[in-house]
Amino acid sequence: MQPGLIVTIAVVAVLFLIILIVVLSSFRVVRQTENFIIERFGKYLTTWSTGIHFLCPFIDRVVKKVSLKEQIYDFPPQPVITKDNVTRQIDSIVFFQVTDSKLYTYGVENPIAGIEALTATTRRNLIGDLDLDDTLTSRDYINSKRRSIVDEATDPWGIKVTRVEVKNILPPHDIQEAMEKQRRAEREKREKILIAEGEKTSAITIAEGKKEAAILNADADKQAKIKAAEAEAEAILKIKKAQADGELMVRQAEAKGIERINNSKPTKESLAIRSFETREKVADGKATKLIVPSNLQDLTSYLAVAKEAVKEEKPAEEVKK
Repeated sequence: MQPGLIVTIAVVAVLFLIILIVVLSSFRVVRQTENFIIERFGKYLTTWSTGIHFLCPFIDRVVKKVSLKEQIYDFPPQPVITKDNVTRQIDSIVFFQVTDSKLYTYGVENPIAGIEALTATTRRNLIGDLDLDDTLTSRDYINSKRRSIVDEATDPWGIKVTRVEVKNILPPHDIQEAMEKQRRAEREKREKILIAEGEKTSAITIAEGKKEAAILNADADKQAKIKAAEAEAEAILKIKKAQADGELMVRQAEAKGIERINNSKPTKESLAIRSFETREKVADGKATKLIVPSNLQDLTSYLAVAKEAVKEEKPAEEVKK
């Protein structure tokens, strides 16, 4: 084989290999989270989205790969003066997402620097209208207001600002010490209030316990008095019943005695004699009761009978003498 032919074949092979490499390298795969900005001869041509694309060698070029993910940038603290002339160090976090890759590429030279500048400007404007205490308690208002302002300003850049958050608000050292003293005083105040409420609750509980104990003691005393009264009443009833039973027995005995006397058919003379015998017993001083018949007429008759009996006894004694 001639040397010239070998050289020609080698050159053709090299050229073919170079062309093959260039062609293969011109195929580009765009991921789902990216967009490619393509220029032809320095002029915007198109935006590639997800898929396989062919880039014309030496004519077209990929100017920028734009991420479609939500991006987060933490900006350093910057001094801000509040309405009451207190300087505070405030840093911010910005969340944004690219919605138009062409505008993001050609709208502003440095989008991140532009977002930082807008964030700092709106922060100064908003914080300058608030007092020191308001800046601590109005974070939601500050964040929402800044987000709306920055989002509106970045629309021409193809950027959607989703959130703007205040990360830290750092007052000067002397202000921090004063705030710490205030917080300490508030904590001590809350502690005293809690202790006082606890003591109050304890005192109320103790008082309620004493009240319930007094009520229980009073109920116990009441029940004891009721039981004692019931027992006394029962004893009185038993005594009354015993007395009634005794009187009944006496009456029954008297009735039986009367019945026996009636059955024995006593004469007036025997009754008069018994009456005098009873009087003799009374007269001797041993008896403590004097029985007087309820009917004085009967008593008179008894005396007459006794007188006649005495008269009859005297002649008989004289006869015996």
